[in-house]
Amino acid sequence: MARTEYDKEHAHPGVGQYVEIGVILAAMTLLEVILYESFDRGLMTAVGIPALIVLTILKFMLVVLWFMHLRFDHKLFRRLFFAGVALAVVVFGIVGANFYLGPQTGF
Repeated sequence: MARTEYDKEHAHPGVGQYVEIGVILAAMTLLEVILYESFDRGLMTAVGIPALIVLTILKFMLVVLWFMHLRFDHKLFRRLFFAGVALAVVVFGIVGANFYLGPQTGF
C-alpha cells in the first residue's frame, strides 16, 4: 500500500519552541493588561479596544496552531480554521457596528 501525505510523520517542535511560544503568549498577555490599565490613564477606547481584540485573536490563533497542533495537520484543516476565524470576525464586526451605530433606518 502506498503511503499518502496523511501517513507521513511531521517533525513536532521541541520543548524549547513550546517555551518560546509560552513566553510570547505571556508577553502578549502583559501587553493586554498594560493596554487595559491605560484606559484609566487617558488611552482612548477607540484605539485600545480594537488593539485588545486583535491581540486576543492573535493569541487564540497562536494557541490553536501550536498547542493544538493544527500547524502540523493537513492544510484543509488550517484553511477551515482560518475561514471560521474570518467569519467570526465579520459577524462580531457587524454586531459591534450595530451596537455602535444604534438603531438607524436600514441597518
